[in-house]
Amino acid sequence: MAKTDRIDFADLKSFLTIVRCGSFKLAAIEMGQTPSAVSHAMRRLEARLGAKLLNRTSRAVSATAAGRDLAARLEDGFNQIGAALETFDAPGTARLGEIRLNVFADAADLLVAPALAEFARQCPEVRLTVVVENRPIDIVAEGYDAGIRYGHYVPEDMVAVPLTRAQRWVMAASPAYLDRHGAPSEPDELATHTCLQLLLGDNSSYRWEINDAGEKRRVRVPGLLTINDTATTIAACKAGLGIAYLLEARIASELARGELRVVLERNAFVDDPLHMYYSSRRYNHPALVTLINIIRAQHALPKLAKKRA
Repeated sequence: MAKTDRIDFADLKSFLTIVRCGSFKLAAIEMGQTPSAVSHAMRRLEARLGAKLLNRTSRAVSATAAGRDLAARLEDGFNQIGAALETFDAPGTARLGEIRLNVFADAADLLVAPALAEFARQCPEVRLTVVVENRPIDIVAEGYDAGIRYGHYVPEDMVAVPLTRAQRWVMAASPAYLDRHGAPSEPDELATHTCLQLLLGDNSSYRWEINDAGEKRRVRVPGLLTINDTATTIAACKAGLGIAYLLEARIASELARGELRVVLERNAFVDDPLHMYYSSRRYNHPALVTLINIIRAQHALPKLAKKRA
């Protein structure tokens, strides 16, 4: 029996990701798995190969000599697989008539939804699938052509194209809440308020990032209500249930109508633009480039330059 008959190729991919990230936790976040699942995959792989591939300490993970050798060989192998898929997906094949996107909820609302009508007009024969979820995933392993995330969440081995300018995060509350509790005048006063907690895709609670005299400061806030969906958070905020940390562009209508008000304006935080990201082999996907350019145009950004042969 060949060794490949006993090896799960997903375990090999996990191994390569761990080596590249140097951490089980970071690898798990990149792959959209739990650290325990990634650790189990490594134990299974090492048991089936009968070799120790990683040195583990409380602070870091590194490849053994055998692990470094295997990682180098696997990189070559996965590159060959990618080349084979590139040939299969060459221009003119049916696959170019389909795009599968994985985007998080705010990006779906702000970027994808407004672009759909124009995309359908320019690419009437293209099948577009948009999966909305907030967990970090490996888009290649899960069969997506591209994803949309903030720049700092994009894996280093991906091509990343900004779709927007820098984004502004604000703290906001309803007039009813502010009438009852008043508005905080300093970030430290958030500790005396009710805040709406934000649950991340990895099930951790988000620490609000604020501008503190030009420096980024991460703040833990109190609150009994935790939500992982922006629309629900906005509804709770409008209902006067607490102060929320939200993307300003996401609540532009509520602010304009006076349904929400920004508090601690000077502490608003400017973050990375939203990016479309994909593997290099999807670079010249015509329909994907069309979608990118539609979104960029809607945000007053120039079209992508064509890749030179």
